Amino acid sequence: MKLIERFEQGKFVITCEVGPPKGIEVEKAIDELEPLRSKVDAFNVTDLQSSVLRAGSLATCRLLKEKGFEPICQLTCRDRNRLGLQSDVLSAAALGIENLLCLTGDHPALGDHPEAMPVFDLDSVQLLSAVKGLMNGKDMAGNDLEGRPPQFTLGAA
Repeated sequence: MKLIERFEQGKFVITCEVGPPKGIEVEKAIDELEPLRSKVDAFNVTDLQSSVLRAGSLATCRLLKEKGFEPICQLTCRDRNRLGLQSDVLSAAALGIENLLCLTGDHPALGDHPEAMPVFDLDSVQLLSAVKGLMNGKDMAGNDLEGRPPQFTLGAA
C-alpha cells in the first residue's frame, strides 16, 4: 500500500530510516532490509546523513522502488542551490519516487568533509514551498513546467 493511501485511511504509519552505504553496493544494503519489509510501511532514505559521504538518496530510492519497497526520499538544502533542488525534485518524479521529506540538512563541519562549503540557499520550509510550486506547474522563478507537474506526498522537518 502506498504511503499516501495509509495516511488517507487514517492508518498508523511506521517508517524506517535507511542510510545508504558509503560506497556503491546499494543493492546489498537493500537486501539487508528484506526482514523489515512486512513490518515497515515506508523506508526513509537519508541524504548524506550527518554530512558524511554516502551513495545518494535518489538512486537508493529508485533501487528500493524497483524491489517493491515504498521509499521516502530525503532532500536536504545543504549541498544544492534552488536550481539544483528543483532539478532533483523533477528527477525524483521522473524516477517514480512519490514521497519527499524536505530537510535543511546538517552543516558540513559536522561530517567527514569539514572543508566542504555549505549552500543553504533555501531552508526546509522554503524547499517545501518550492516543491508545492512545482506540483502546481511553476518553478521558483514563476516559469511554467512542461507537461504534467510532479506529484508527491510531502513532509518537512
